[in-house]
Amino acid sequence: MDTIAPTWLWVFFIAAVLVALFVDFVVLRKQGAHTVGVKEALNWSIVWVALSFAFNGLFWWAVQQDHGTAVANTKAMEFLTGYLIEKSLAVDNIFVFLMIFTYFAVPAEFQKRVLMIGIIGAIVLRTIMILVGSWLVSEFDWVLYVVGAFLLLTGIKMWWAAGQEPDLDSNPALKLLRKVLPVSKNFDGEKFFTIENGKKIATPLLMVIALVGLTDVIFAVDSIPAIFAITSDPFIVLTSNIFAILGLRAMYFLLAAVAAKFHLLSYGLAVILVFIGTKMLLIDVYKIPVLVSLGVVVAILAITMIWSVKTAPKTDPVPADSDAR
Repeated sequence: MDTIAPTWLWVFFIAAVLVALFVDFVVLRKQGAHTVGVKEALNWSIVWVALSFAFNGLFWWAVQQDHGTAVANTKAMEFLTGYLIEKSLAVDNIFVFLMIFTYFAVPAEFQKRVLMIGIIGAIVLRTIMILVGSWLVSEFDWVLYVVGAFLLLTGIKMWWAAGQEPDLDSNPALKLLRKVLPVSKNFDGEKFFTIENGKKIATPLLMVIALVGLTDVIFAVDSIPAIFAITSDPFIVLTSNIFAILGLRAMYFLLAAVAAKFHLLSYGLAVILVFIGTKMLLIDVYKIPVLVSLGVVVAILAITMIWSVKTAPKTDPVPADSDAR
């Protein structure tokens, strides 16, 4: 697995992720269980995005020192494109999280811990998948065509499924979990197990953790191959993916407040997957420049979000003399 990143930058990246997670856990523990407001979510989102851009700047400098400005510009653009693609696909992931929390009626003050644990699992899972994927791509060129076809079909499937609410009642994983584990009807704080009638049983929060983890596995299968369409460098694929994941929790609470306004976003994500899949299938015929790929992704997201806001369903204001006060 060839990479342009020097060894010291790998070490710095690993250390930076560990420090970021440690700080996040310390803040989480000090704050305790509480509802995350839009202002707090926005502030943390800005912090994570700023850290990602700062790391990309350091990456550009490291590559520029060894390979020159032109190569550094290309590699930094690959990181930015991969980061943006992962962030975009994570939005669809977030909407599913919102649906899971709503289905289980998870109190807002408990959602923060669930997402934090989910992020840890996602980092471990995606690191393994990316390293294995990088090895496969380096050893077998035809894998890119398989991945391209997969993304193309996934994009088409996402387009047809857009706007439809997933049915958790018929979810096979949830049915299996309920058969294997007796589950309490009530939450017990942030605990995953509780005691009822002298027996230790799972709380609904454990079911939520399991479904959040399963959801991330499913979305990782889509998002990771999408970044391989931009670059085959394992360092860029891994770092852009992980930095996007680190800000997932803050982005969830930010988007949860305005989810209804972006009701057309799934269609835009579907088009992005179709574009990326087509890009991979045409790689030996015509290699689409990274800057063009970045422009297409940004344009699709911008058009979809603007159109979503313009066509968002309007909610009727509550009459002043109604009983809802």
